[in-house]
Amino acid sequence: MSRGQPQVNPGNIDYENAQLSFDENGQPFIILREQDKTNRLKGIEAHKANILAARTVANIMRSSLGPTGMDKMLVSGDQDVTVTNDGATILEKMEVDHQIGKLLVELSQSQDDEIGDGTTGVVVMAGALLSEAESLLTKGIHPIRIAHGYEKAVDICAKHLETISDSLNWTPDDVSSLHSTAYTTLGSKIINRYQDQMADIAVNSVLAVADLERKDVNFDLIKLEGKVGATLGDTMMVKGIILDKPMSHPQMTKEIKDAKIAILTCPFEPPKPKTKHNVDINTAESYMELYEQEQKYFIQQVQQCKDSGANLILCQWGFDDEANHLLLSNDLPSVRWVGGVEIELIAIATGGRIVPRFEELLPEKLGYAGMVREVEFGTMSDRMIVIEGCPNTRAVTVFVRGGNQMIVDEAKRSIHDAQCVVRNLIKDNRIVYGGGSCEIACSLRLQEEVCKDNTVEQYALQAFADALETIPLALAENSGFSPVNTLSKVKAAQIAEKNAHLGVDCLQRGTMDMKEQRVFETLIGKRQQMLLATQLVRMILKIDDIMTPSEY
Repeated sequence: MSRGQPQVNPGNIDYENAQLSFDENGQPFIILREQDKTNRLKGIEAHKANILAARTVANIMRSSLGPTGMDKMLVSGDQDVTVTNDGATILEKMEVDHQIGKLLVELSQSQDDEIGDGTTGVVVMAGALLSEAESLLTKGIHPIRIAHGYEKAVDICAKHLETISDSLNWTPDDVSSLHSTAYTTLGSKIINRYQDQMADIAVNSVLAVADLERKDVNFDLIKLEGKVGATLGDTMMVKGIILDKPMSHPQMTKEIKDAKIAILTCPFEPPKPKTKHNVDINTAESYMELYEQEQKYFIQQVQQCKDSGANLILCQWGFDDEANHLLLSNDLPSVRWVGGVEIELIAIATGGRIVPRFEELLPEKLGYAGMVREVEFGTMSDRMIVIEGCPNTRAVTVFVRGGNQMIVDEAKRSIHDAQCVVRNLIKDNRIVYGGGSCEIACSLRLQEEVCKDNTVEQYALQAFADALETIPLALAENSGFSPVNTLSKVKAAQIAEKNAHLGVDCLQRGTMDMKEQRVFETLIGKRQQMLLATQLVRMILKIDDIMTPSEY
């Protein structure tokens, strides 16, 4: 190309921002296109950006930790208000946009799915580990060495937790220890005014459906139903099923003893062909003939129900006024639009079979219940069906009451958390003590290992030990104590007395011994917290390049 002529750029390539390489002839070619339209962070800057995002989410959750933790109010786009301190619920409702923030949301959800409790603590723990990792990165320690150190530390902690754990002995006749664990779980919830009653309900509902030989609990057999009105103190457990439905006709019998229940998934209506069809009616006689034919179908269906011996009909589908009137005339109380999940629970509880066609309705397929009654609440004519005295008592319903829908929803979440903890104890009866005692004990154990380790990973072990102390620090801070002074006092007492049960006395009961206060949580829950948090932190530390569109 001659001097003075403008250089040609046929592809309109931005050579300043495009990542280029050159072939053996010196010709450029692009490796990554549109670099000017992409934001990119590499190396330490990428690590710091990720850690900042995670730490921001963790700091939001920190004030909700412990029995004196604060609640969060979350308002959705359509102005639905949720007040809760359940970690998984807060993160789910926050609608986090940042990718690392979403990983923390999934972390909390994973803890909730597997254990059912400790969803706030696992996020706070992950945030603390990342904060400590940031200071090590600033010192120039490679992130892989930090990750290996954290992995080594969590293995030491998991073994030490088993060393300091106790076995909780209980029998079906003596469930006081299970009650204490559920009581501890409910201490930080909005329903803690009725802590004792709710703990009883959680324990009894789980034991009602538990298979103690297999150490298994089927939560599908526990139905959580709520109704606005009355107080939380009116919450109760029913050994049976509660349906949020009224009888299909207001004049039907409200109370049925020795109920023989037909459970139908077929509608009360004339059969319809599967192909498209039209019926042209030109005369009144043709209309009456069609009407009489429909009446015959309705009468035949009702008669088949009567012939089977049923005195209560539960139908998954609706039926029109004609069928409803015939059922009333034949003294057959009925409930329509019963949900599919409820249909299955009723079939399990009553020992009945779900019938898909009227022709298959036989006496041996009917379910049985000692009492079915319609209960009315308040002055708003809210009615529900209560099915009690079922042959299979392993299906139960927890009926939650509350002053508004927000309280009812939070109470249902809280009871579910307590039920999960009781289930975990049935599976594995080992416990560790709360109040930050096991975190402090693990921190002291790691500090012993730091002195023995002469590799660069000793810095990661020390960082993990410092991160563990974030939990008791947050508990003390949320209880209104001086965090550093409280932690120093508890650590000194643990070292002096060689007692791993000493923790933060959040409720000011006069003793730091959590065993004496009967504040404990499941070993599998605490171990899962540490393992999940460490696993996520290792994954985040291995990210050293972030490429996002500039419009993002």
